[in-house]
Amino acid sequence: MEKTANTISTDLQKFIDKFEPAKFKLMTKGIEIRGINDLPKNITQARALIESMKLNLMVVHHAGMLAYRAFEVNVIPPAA
Repeated sequence: MEKTANTISTDLQKFIDKFEPAKFKLMTKGIEIRGINDLPKNITQARALIESMKLNLMVVHHAGMLAYRAFEVNVIPPAA
């Protein structure tokens, strides 16, 4: 069985270093940040950080994530 290593994009690594999430899960498209107490505030801060650093990332959040107080930060795929 072959093992493949998940690689983190440069922009995503910059975001993780600056935002310093306590708990996150690495996913194919980006990361899922979990266990957030003040979800609206943290989503706003994440979006502001992405915009100020001009990172190629986007914040994704939907109602299903409310149960475990989470949101995703995904890499925007390059235009074809």
